[in-house]
Amino acid sequence: MKFTIKQIAEILEGTIEGDSSVVVSKLSKIEDGTSGSLSFLSNEKYAPYIYKTQASAVIVNNEFEVEQPVNCSLIRVEDAYLAFTRLLEFYQLAKMNKQGIEQPSFIHETASYGDGLYVAAFSYIGENVRIGNNVKIFSNVNIEDNVTIGDNCILHSAVQVKSDTIIGNRVVINSGSVIGSDGFGFAPNKDGTYIKIPQTGNVIIEDNVDIGSLTTIDKATLGSTIIRSGVKLDNQIQVAHNVEIGSNTVIAAQTGIAGSTKIGKNCKIGGQVGIAGHIVIEDNVNIQAQSGIGRKLKEGTTVQGSPAFDFGDWNRSYVLFKNLRKIESRISNLEKK
Repeated sequence: MKFTIKQIAEILEGTIEGDSSVVVSKLSKIEDGTSGSLSFLSNEKYAPYIYKTQASAVIVNNEFEVEQPVNCSLIRVEDAYLAFTRLLEFYQLAKMNKQGIEQPSFIHETASYGDGLYVAAFSYIGENVRIGNNVKIFSNVNIEDNVTIGDNCILHSAVQVKSDTIIGNRVVINSGSVIGSDGFGFAPNKDGTYIKIPQTGNVIIEDNVDIGSLTTIDKATLGSTIIRSGVKLDNQIQVAHNVEIGSNTVIAAQTGIAGSTKIGKNCKIGGQVGIAGHIVIEDNVNIQAQSGIGRKLKEGTTVQGSPAFDFGDWNRSYVLFKNLRKIESRISNLEKK
């Protein structure tokens, strides 16, 4: 895709210093800029690169002062970093602005969809599926019966959306994720075997949710597993049946959340955290990586460890943990005396 500096400045509501007719076709870091590329400068330590970069144009803050001649056009904006982020989003959307239905693919005659639909080859859309406007469905996606998908959603390759799932607007699901699979429910028999408990609920994903690759969200035994608006899930996360995750909570990779746990709003959960079932994590909780959570966490707390406890206490205790052998030796010497 090619854009002139003038077109980019209009998108970013910026002003131009230099040739507005220059055409750029790619994005680059300022230190790696080449002819035909667009870069940005927001961190002062990279300022020297602007005088030797080969990029055709650079986005800079309004207050940036040029101390010597530059070979590139400048686009001045209020915040260069945010502007470049907006441009990345625009570039990504432009790349994915595909429409039409490729063959071979299957859309059941009872399914309905809005304008701007894109379905890549080898995808399947089942009975009574409802799809909104400008939805992009890439190859090998499987959407089972009675699923609802809102506007401006993106389902990347090999996503599985199981029956009765409800997905809101502007949801992105990355490759290989499974939404609405059976929860892990088994009842023990007296002879030591297990009988499967039917999982009859569904998954509800609200607006503006991002789900990483190979993440699994199980449907509820009864009722719904709910991912509230603005939640961001990393790759390889397990969300079990009847879990609820509050709005704008972010969770890093390889975290596992057991059944029926309720997580509040605006929480930050690190990678490889294990969360037991049937507990409550209140709003604004921070959980450090590799922590094990087996009890209720109150609003605003920060914890670490397995089992996890207060982060400040953990840091102070760690000083003792790593010196236990020395402390033991000192105690032994004192006992001998």
